[in-house]
Amino acid sequence: MNYKLQLHTPESTANLIFNTITFDAFKINIVERYFGPAKKSCEVLFKVRTLDDKIVERRDGNMRVKIKNEDLETYRQLLSVLKSYEYKNHLINRKNADQDYVHFILRLVIMNYDLN
Repeated sequence: MNYKLQLHTPESTANLIFNTITFDAFKINIVERYFGPAKKSCEVLFKVRTLDDKIVERRDGNMRVKIKNEDLETYRQLLSVLKSYEYKNHLINRKNADQDYVHFILRLVIMNYDLN
């Protein structure tokens, strides 16, 4: 499945960071909210949208998913790789790092949404 990963979209601010993963049939909008002056606390939400920006409902009828507990820790680890010096300077395989991040998010989507 083809995808396009866009980190820190132009709408991002200091405390709100938007990431988007666009697939052939849908896209995933990820929002990272940072709290406090040192940006220690973080809340991560994501929504699935159609390509014409209609929000897809979850199995339970809600619109978004909050990443928490072990999944939040895994998300932070994957994100730290994408923000690393090695990633930015092509010292590691960027394609593998991107795929790990996308596969993790896609696993959460499959767990929470019915994609027909």
